[in-house]
Amino acid sequence: MSEEQKQRKEIFPTEIQALIAGIFPTTKYFDARFDYLQVQIDELRRNQELMREDIKEFKKDVEYRFTLVDKRFEEIEKRFDKKFVQVDKRFEEMEKRFDKKFEQVDKRFEQVDKRFEQIDKRFEQIDRRFEQVDRKFNQVIASIDRLADKLDKRDVEQRNFTIKMFSISIGISIVGALGAFLKAMGVF
Repeated sequence: MSEEQKQRKEIFPTEIQALIAGIFPTTKYFDARFDYLQVQIDELRRNQELMREDIKEFKKDVEYRFTLVDKRFEEIEKRFDKKFVQVDKRFEEMEKRFDKKFEQVDKRFEQVDKRFEQIDKRFEQIDRRFEQVDRKFNQVIASIDRLADKLDKRDVEQRNFTIKMFSISIGISIVGALGAFLKAMGVF
């Protein structure tokens, strides 16, 4: 082993203390760090207190505003209540008017119903009259048919009579013409 190696193996206690002091901080370092942390904690506490006061004031402000909003809503509710009371009154008035109108309409419908009943009675009378007229027409048609039958019978008899008379007159004319012919011929 060389001397350097030996020196390396032999480390002095002051050097070890320096090495350890360099690696591990001293209590002053920790005290300074703790003091800095304490300052930060104190500042956080002050900020927290300020925030609490701000929140309290904000809460008061919000409560005040909610109170104002509540009052506004109460006023609006009162107005709406008044309006609804007015609207209810108007609806009641309109309902009364409609009831009166419907009563009038009902009366008119009753009158119309009575008129329709009268019209129905008149139609029944007209139906009876038509039945009477139908019977009379049937009687007239029957009498016309009888008269037509009689006239047809008379026409047939008249035709037969006319044919007989025509036949007789033609026969007489032929006899007269024959007589004149015979006389002209000198037979008579």
